[in-house]
Formats: sequence, structure tokens, C-alpha cells
Amino acid sequence: MVCIGILSTGSYLPARVVGNDEIAGSAGVSAEWIVRKTGIAERRRAATHEASSDLAATAALRALDQAGLSPAQVDYVVVATSTPDHPQPATASIVQHLIGAESAGAFDMNAVCSGFVYALMVTERLLRGDGGGGYGVVVGVDIYSRILDYSDRRTAALFGDGAGAVVLGPVSNGAGLADALLMSRGDLHSLIQVPAGGSRLPASESTLEQGRHFFTMDGRGVRDFVREQLPGAVRELLRRGRVRADEVRHFIPHQANGAMLADLVPTLGLTAAHTHLTVDRYGNTGAASIPITLDAAYRRGSIGPGDLVLLAGFGGGMSVGASLVRWTSARQSPPVPAPAIAQSVA
Repeated sequence: MVCIGILSTGSYLPARVVGNDEIAGSAGVSAEWIVRKTGIAERRRAATHEASSDLAATAALRALDQAGLSPAQVDYVVVATSTPDHPQPATASIVQHLIGAESAGAFDMNAVCSGFVYALMVTERLLRGDGGGGYGVVVGVDIYSRILDYSDRRTAALFGDGAGAVVLGPVSNGAGLADALLMSRGDLHSLIQVPAGGSRLPASESTLEQGRHFFTMDGRGVRDFVREQLPGAVRELLRRGRVRADEVRHFIPHQANGAMLADLVPTLGLTAAHTHLTVDRYGNTGAASIPITLDAAYRRGSIGPGDLVLLAGFGGGMSVGASLVRWTSARQSPPVPAPAIAQSVA
């Protein structure tokens, strides 16, 4: 049976850097308070002309370039996002057009901050079902700066904008995506939400006046959910994969909140793993946070062939997605620094 794995990575962070001093005043807090509560010093903000598809397309092209593949070779473009360009069409269809993957199937996936892991596993199954000879581009992207209430200290300082991508394709036996665990607690769906703008509360003057189009989050409830659900999900994934915790070399979690991760990671039992973090400089980039962090780790040479990597997302829905990846060097270029920030594809 053909194994499907990650062949390459790519990311795109908007050029504008937003420090805590810029956000603190409107949120009614200090810059020091933001660092203490979140571990975040700065984040990136998309330019006014940039939409999620623009960020996603640049990240996708960087991943394809690293893999040595042309867009014409791509069979699937899958975009994980909860901040699409439009309610419809799918942002992935716009990304497919922007990168020139003319023959690829394209669709979006929304599992909020778990979305990248969900999209990764769905694309892996599609490629395996096709016989394992094709390629898929999986992108996580979010522009939360467009849906934040900057007077809400619970959310205003947490989020940044960005995109991360991987190329999936055939790898040698024993490598690739080993297993995944996906779970949701729909009874807790109200912990994270954007209440208005859909079929439940269509856009109206009333919803706009009430600020119902802003992102809202019950921070305490989210922390409780993650503490209760993620350690068990990680243990179950390792059990199913017949992997000892000390075999995991790299842990790449959703970059939700630096202070929360500092409390959470020691409870997971991953004593031999290096936990990779970008939350201090990019903030919480939603579905993009895992692939952005994976790209940063790979390009600086931290991840090598044969290393076991654990990806873990958690977020709205409420959802958890965790995946084990046995890293491979198949078709991968030597790690190189990410290209300089460029204009998005438009």
C-alpha cells in the first residue's frame, strides 16, 4: 500500500507587525498584561487588499516550490479556514485559480483551529483512495483581524493573521501520516463563535448594531475543555499507533495562547519531544498556526528524516484533531529560509 506523507511546507505572514502597545489601549489593558496572560509580544495583520485566499495562495506556492512540483501536478486543493473570503464560493476554489492548479478538486474545511489537522487527514485519505500517486495541497489560513472586537480584552490581543501549507504525496513505506484522532463536543459549540452572518442570524442592521459579527470566546470554558480533552486524545492516539510517548521527537500544537500551552504541555507526557512555538511573534493564527509553526521548524533544520512529529489542534466546535507524522526526506529540498515577505498573489 502506498503511504502518503508531507513532502514540503510553506507559509506566508503579512508584512505588518502589530505590537502589544498598539492593541493594549483599546482593550483596556497594558502591554505587560498581554505578555503575562498570553505570552504574545506581537502578531501580523493582513493588508487591506489581502484576503484569506491571497495569504493561502502564497503559502501554497512556497510549499510547491520546495517540493519541486508545478501547480498542474496538484490533484486536490483543500483550505482549512473559519474566515473565508466569502460565504460562497469556497476559498479553496479561489486559491486553486490563483496558483494555477487548473485540474485540481478544491474545497474548504471548517473545524476552526483544528481545521488543518482535519483537512490533512481528509486529503490523505483521498490520495490513498486514488491509488496514492497524486499530490494534494493543504492550507490553513485565517484573518481574524477582520472579526475582532478590539475593546474585548479576552480576544483582541490573541489573534494574528497568516497562512501555512503543506504538499502531500507518496512517500516510502514506514513514513508519512501514521494515524489521526478527530473528535468534537458539539454540546459545547457556544464556547467559541461568531453568532451572526449565517442562516441562524442573517446579517441585519440589528446584528451589526449589537456586534454579533464579532468573534467571541469563553476563555475559561475553552481552557477547561482543552485540559480535559487533549491529554486523553494524545494518549489514545499513541495507543492506537502503538507508539510510546518518548518516541515523539517533535510536538507542534495549535498556538492558542502561550501561557496556556506552558501549563498544558507538561500534562501530555511527551518528555522527549521538543515543543515548537511561534505564538510569541505571530499570535494565534487559527487554522494556520500548526502549518506555520511546522514550516518554521522544518526550514530551520529542526526536523529530520525518520523523526516522529505529533500535530495537535483544538478549537471551536468544540473540536480536537491530532495526527502522528513520520517525517521523510522524499522529494524534499534541503531546508532553506522562507522567502522574504512578498506581495500576495492577486
